[in-house]
Amino acid sequence: MIIPCIDLMDGKVVQLVQGRDKALEGGTPSEMLERFKAFPEIQVIDLDAAIGRGSNDALVEFLAARARCRIGGGVRTPERARKLIGQGAYRVIVGTAAFATGGINAEFLSQLDRERLLVALDSKDGRIVVKGWREAVPFTAEQVLKQLEPYCSGFLCTYVDKEGMLQGTDLGWFRRLRATTDLEITAAGGITTMDEIRELFTIRVHAALGMAIYKGKLDLEELSELNESFRR
Repeated sequence: MIIPCIDLMDGKVVQLVQGRDKALEGGTPSEMLERFKAFPEIQVIDLDAAIGRGSNDALVEFLAARARCRIGGGVRTPERARKLIGQGAYRVIVGTAAFATGGINAEFLSQLDRERLLVALDSKDGRIVVKGWREAVPFTAEQVLKQLEPYCSGFLCTYVDKEGMLQGTDLGWFRRLRATTDLEITAAGGITTMDEIRELFTIRVHAALGMAIYKGKLDLEELSELNESFRR
């Protein structure tokens, strides 16, 4: 499945490079919903909430009420997760709060609805990064996948090293992750070509797309047709 991304910052739809430098602003949330209407699911990330400097709650609620959305960014309490689901989120993405100093945060994860939960495994320089990709923890995605399986229904795995750079992604990393778990995996970070998406599909990995769509490197109509061909 191909999943277009809507990232929110300062009340606007944006795209960042490696989670730090704003590269562009998109249309309004309503305009982006219209652009992405052919896709069965949309990914919404509240970047302000992710880095702890506010939130875009009204826009998140607006999007969740109008499309099938997986929503993340700043989900650090069970109450926040339940609120998002109550607002219409199909699934909730948890990143920072899934980890504790010594490993996974089992106490927190056990309070969430496993079937509605995706855990974000964001990798930079080989290690998982949290808090809007500003801090690293001392383990890799491969090391924690199996430990996380009892608490979630899938993983959002972002290759931060190439995020927003339009230079392609690391397919080898996603192959290694696929070999480690049978749960759903969604790939993100640097995916730029149709060939990369097809390769991900062959290993049963979804593709979350941002910059390549916003910059026009990938055509939405062609993506929609490819999506449909793999769903048949």
